[in-house]
Amino acid sequence: MKKTLFFLTLLFWINLILSQEIKVYDSETLEGIIDVRIKTKNQIYSTDKKGKVTINKLDKNEILIFSHPEYEQIKLSIDTLIINHYKVYLREKILGLDEVIISAGKFEEKAKDLVQSIQLLKKKELENMNQSSTADVLSHSGKIMVQKSQLGGGSPIIRGFETNKVLIVVDGVRMNNAIYRSGHVQNVITLDNSIMEKIEIVYGPGSTIYGSDALGGVMHFYTKKPAFAKSDTLLVKSGTYLRYMSAANAYSGHLDFSLAKKKLASFTSFSYSNFGDLRQGANRNNEYGNFGARTWYVKNFNGKDSVVQNHDSNVQLGSGYSQYDLLQKILYKQSEKVLHQFNIQYSNSSNIPRYDRLTQMLNGLPKYGEWYYGPQKRFLFAYNLELNRITKIYDKVKSVFSYQQIEESRIDRKFNNPLKNNRIEKLDIFSFNLDLLKKIDKNELKYGFEFWYNKVNSSAYSQNIFSGEKTPLDTRYASGGSLMYSASVYLTHQIPLGEKFILSEGLRFTYVGLMAKFTDTTFFKFPFKEAIQKNSAFSGNIGLIYSPTKNSRLNLLFSSGYRVPNIDDLSKVFESTAGNIYVPNTNLKPEYVYNSELGFSQTIGKKILFSTTVYYTWYINALTVSDYQYNNQDSIFYEGVLSKVVATTNAKRAYLYGVECSLSAPLNNIISIYGTYNYTYARIVTDSVELPLDHIPPAFGKVGFQLTKKSLKADFFVQYSFWKRIADYNPNGEDNQAYALPEGMPAWFTLNARVSYQFNKFLGLQVACENILDRNYRVFASNISAPGRNFIVTLRGNF
Repeated sequence: MKKTLFFLTLLFWINLILSQEIKVYDSETLEGIIDVRIKTKNQIYSTDKKGKVTINKLDKNEILIFSHPEYEQIKLSIDTLIINHYKVYLREKILGLDEVIISAGKFEEKAKDLVQSIQLLKKKELENMNQSSTADVLSHSGKIMVQKSQLGGGSPIIRGFETNKVLIVVDGVRMNNAIYRSGHVQNVITLDNSIMEKIEIVYGPGSTIYGSDALGGVMHFYTKKPAFAKSDTLLVKSGTYLRYMSAANAYSGHLDFSLAKKKLASFTSFSYSNFGDLRQGANRNNEYGNFGARTWYVKNFNGKDSVVQNHDSNVQLGSGYSQYDLLQKILYKQSEKVLHQFNIQYSNSSNIPRYDRLTQMLNGLPKYGEWYYGPQKRFLFAYNLELNRITKIYDKVKSVFSYQQIEESRIDRKFNNPLKNNRIEKLDIFSFNLDLLKKIDKNELKYGFEFWYNKVNSSAYSQNIFSGEKTPLDTRYASGGSLMYSASVYLTHQIPLGEKFILSEGLRFTYVGLMAKFTDTTFFKFPFKEAIQKNSAFSGNIGLIYSPTKNSRLNLLFSSGYRVPNIDDLSKVFESTAGNIYVPNTNLKPEYVYNSELGFSQTIGKKILFSTTVYYTWYINALTVSDYQYNNQDSIFYEGVLSKVVATTNAKRAYLYGVECSLSAPLNNIISIYGTYNYTYARIVTDSVELPLDHIPPAFGKVGFQLTKKSLKADFFVQYSFWKRIADYNPNGEDNQAYALPEGMPAWFTLNARVSYQFNKFLGLQVACENILDRNYRVFASNISAPGRNFIVTLRGNF
């Protein structure tokens, strides 16, 4: 009997060793990880969609190696696997030189092979940030400063370039359109950060690959895709969250689900957010007095505007709004070499109050009774085709055809004036991109074609709030409509020179046409009936990477970028901002940047990553706001206010230089530290004295440390900004000097903490407290104060 029992026990253990199911999980989310590579002495295995794999014929003394491109590699013995009940937990990598990047060249490449400076924000990091909008996500990246004129907005600044001088791309489709202005744009909030798979940010000129507008950099947003099933069983996944944010008394909810078979997959998403009026910090510096306090607001009683005292001056009344976002993706895998994708996105908001305008005074009274953006609507349909087969002219092909419909409006009414002004802009945008990759021996060629067409319809009317009567009003853009189109081709080449050098070059040619018709001259007698422009532009780059060791890299890059004048630059009729009147200027030329940069990256022990980049940029024919004349007058009355005439003009030249530094360093298996620092200096060169270039932020960054222990993650960090002195403000530009102190915008810092806990693979909780000290501050060029102490609670579910 004893021999039989011993024999059965021996067989049991032998069977466990010879054939055993292993489960591999993400150490934070506790979700199974697909496609983990497990190397044994005799064979290589891969986990399925649930992170499971069955391994046969294991030697009891064998060591298994677990590896995945996005996770740290580990080695485990059979004894360790038995102790852990055959459960393996992997930690996600920090961004290393082996990270796969797409944006820099349209096709997948490792970061170590890219000469540009790149930042990658992955899905898990985006979720850990626990932010309410994509603008807030970017502001927490540590490398981008985000200006805000109201709560419902956010204008990213990259290397001193902003608005129509940085390019926004979503799923391969450019969002920048013909009316992206030189002021502050808020379009990034129409991108739902809940559905982002990752965000790739390319720093420096990106015109060779992306064309016009990519002067300061490119922000490429990639939305989530459904994964195809690996068996005949229907694969069903879903995710959801509920969030509350105390500073704006805001709440948001999200739901997504995917259905997938082997060849057909669908992903559906819906998000909704509702923001109340934003509360600013109560802890003010005594030297700055009551800076930013909202002591009054306008309320209409029976058709009469009245000034009402705000009983809590830290609540910024007139800042709340709501928004919802929809996404639908369908993927069809025709074969292993052919993939089709249909992508539909829609974003819509409530009216968004223009908070800064609602705080303006004129002759001791509020200037406006109402000022708000109408619902900001963005619709996108895109069809993507990917081919992966080797032919004589290509190895891989990506093509995107897209249609976008944009609507935005501005509604304002002067204090105790019955006439409400309505200005509405509608755009129809078509685009087509074709990108091809071909490898010939060691040479890698990428080439392609891009075409886009923008049609702008601008209308306006004034409506009496009592009678409802509508009367004509001057339009924001040319009353007879405007159109803008572009066609371009590009070619890039890359080749390794031995084992330690990589050389890359590229060239792009673009042709752009623009037409605007000023058919209605009722309000302004322009000296022209239409404006027609035809421009062409070249851009290029050459870069060299030197890798003295496997984990270190030096990169030298010379690149150029361009931006052709758009409809907003050329034909914006009139817009009153802070006592300035903008008038059309039809004699504009493309602006160019010529950039040189030197970068260094070092990975120590495959964990510690340090990188720094210094750059110098020559800015030629810079499109900046300057003093101007209308009918030989430098000031005119507009809506009853004597205002200085300004216009977008080509400045002679400008220059910028700066430095970017970042560090990520694990101290042990639990604690890691990180930090960023960014500095930019810029001046416009004139015949007499140099003037500050607008949009240049003060030095800023982020430092902190993280604690990670399996399903628990804590993050403690400081965001900071130095002073922006008034001497560094551009007097005519978009620095919003009127909303700063007489000395400029004060330096500030905030203490912040986040904690998340994953109860199981289905349920997780995130709790954060931002601006713990409840400091009162404003970000440079912003016209609304930043949130005070802000508690954020998010409950997440994945099924």
